[in-house]
This record gives sequence, C-alpha cells and structure tokens, in this order.
Amino acid sequence: MTGMTAIEQRKLVRVYLGVNQGYLGGFSDITELERFYVQCGIDINPRELSGTNRAKFEEILATASAADQARIIRGALEKCPPNQTAWDTRTEKVHDELIAVAERLEGTSPVSSQKPAITSLVVERAIDDAERLIETTGATSAVDRLHTALHGYLKAVCDDASIAYGSDTTMNGLFRLIREHHPAFADLGPRAQDITSVMRAMGSIMDAMNPIRNKASVAHPNNELLETPEALLVINAARTILHYLDQKVSAVTA
Repeated sequence: MTGMTAIEQRKLVRVYLGVNQGYLGGFSDITELERFYVQCGIDINPRELSGTNRAKFEEILATASAADQARIIRGALEKCPPNQTAWDTRTEKVHDELIAVAERLEGTSPVSSQKPAITSLVVERAIDDAERLIETTGATSAVDRLHTALHGYLKAVCDDASIAYGSDTTMNGLFRLIREHHPAFADLGPRAQDITSVMRAMGSIMDAMNPIRNKASVAHPNNELLETPEALLVINAARTILHYLDQKVSAVTA
C-alpha cells in the first residue's frame, strides 16, 4: 500500500497543524509528543530522536508504515480539530482532505480503478471525476460519478454489440439485455446456474444503487448522505460489476 506523499505530509504538518518559529502547533513539549504516540498505538519513543518536536514528528511521519501514518493523521485531527483562530489554515476543508488520505492509507479506498476496454467519453470522464473526488473529498462525493460510469458503460457495451435499448432503460435492464443478447454470455462455463444467480444478485444491487444515488449522494441537494463505509460499499460494488463485465465482454470483442 502506498504511503503518504511528500505533499500530504506537508499538508498535515505545515498547513493543518502549523509551524511557528520551528515549533509544531499542538505539541508544546516532548511529554505531550510522547503521549500522542502512545494514544495512537504506535510503538516509538520520540525522546530517542534528535531535534525539535516538529523535526521528530516529521521524521516519524515520513518513515512510518501506511497504517501508522493513518493513525498519526487521525490522532492529530482528533487532538487538533479545525480551528482557524489557533492556525489560519486549520480549516474544515483541509481536515476533510486529510481524512480522505487516512482512508486511503487504511486500505479502505475502493476496488482499484481501470480503464474499460469498451468505453465512451461519458464513462472516462465519470471515472476520472470519481478518482479525483475520492482522493480530495472522500468516497461519499464519488458515489454519483461511479453510478454514472457504470450506467454509461452498460450503454457503451450495448451500442458496441448493436443491442437495442430504450432511453429510460435502467442499469439492471441494460445488464439483462447484455446477458440475454451479448455473445460473451453464451457460455458461462462451470457452475453456470450458480453464476447466473450471482449475476441476478448484481442486477438487484444495481436496482438499489438508483435510490441511493438519488436520495443519499451529492447528485442532488439531499439532507442525508451516505457515511464513508457505505459509500465505499456502493463504489466497490459498482467497480466489481464493471470489472467483471469488461473482462467478459473484452474476451469476445478483442
């Protein structure tokens, strides 16, 4: 798993926590820094390192594992909540950006993205937008874009195979047409009946994605939004379906 970039490290230390005359905001003495790592569950003794608390913090952050970096981020955000009076760039926006970094480091980022073999401008734009939103503002912001990417991909597959569909055909409806008419699904191999059951379940998942997108994502000004774990569940499900379909269809169209 990739650790924090140099820019992300500077964002936490220099932008969010703040450095004043070489001293790190929120950490007034070595005892406080020592207690911080104990509370984060990180087995390290900052007293064994040389330099100021700021230098120690930066060295530990740079050399820590991805999982420990996530613990440091979350510990620092809990210790120093957004407060522009204490430091003018310790804002809610930077706080949320760092939360997104911690989620990535913890391995809670979505199923890996890939450019589908059969695509369209809408699909590529939606996937790129989703990637950017996941990195900057978190998974909840990307649910709508992954929904659009999957819907656009299903239409692109139908167009490529000359499968007719209506203007208001749902994602599950498109998926059903692909299963029934695309040559890639003529042979499902061993345990075909069980695989068919799995694909029907995928269709049910896509049906559930529509009200989620309309009622609990940033596609509309909804009062209630998905929490991060549920947003990741939807994103992971959408990507899993897209990956399976693209592998299956590409084997025939290649």
